[in-house]
Amino acid sequence: MAELIEKATRVPVPGGKVIDEYVGRVNTGEDAVSIAHMVAPAGWTEPFQTPEFDEYTLVLRGRVTVETPDGTVEVKAGRAVVTRAGERIRYATPPDSGAEYVAVCRPAFAPDLARRDPE
Repeated sequence: MAELIEKATRVPVPGGKVIDEYVGRVNTGEDAVSIAHMVAPAGWTEPFQTPEFDEYTLVLRGRVTVETPDGTVEVKAGRAVVTRAGERIRYATPPDSGAEYVAVCRPAFAPDLARRDPE
């Protein structure tokens, strides 16, 4: 039977980024996958991480950059990027553009699974 998810749970993070999780460990108790709506301000960045999950990021507005040991990928609105578990990455937005995007993580996101570098 279909299950309506009436609202997201806001996941607090530093740096001005807003995460509203619709499906995942926080909002629905789902550990196989998470789906979240994100809004990040211009010039936002987070520490490097080596997550234990694949992440699929669909940019709806603005731009997101993904820094890897091999270089930086810029993802504009209407495009998507996939990062794989075990890959060292850092997400950011350029100084002149924030971003609105949807992130799908498999298995579901959890702070300890992100394996962020100390700041």
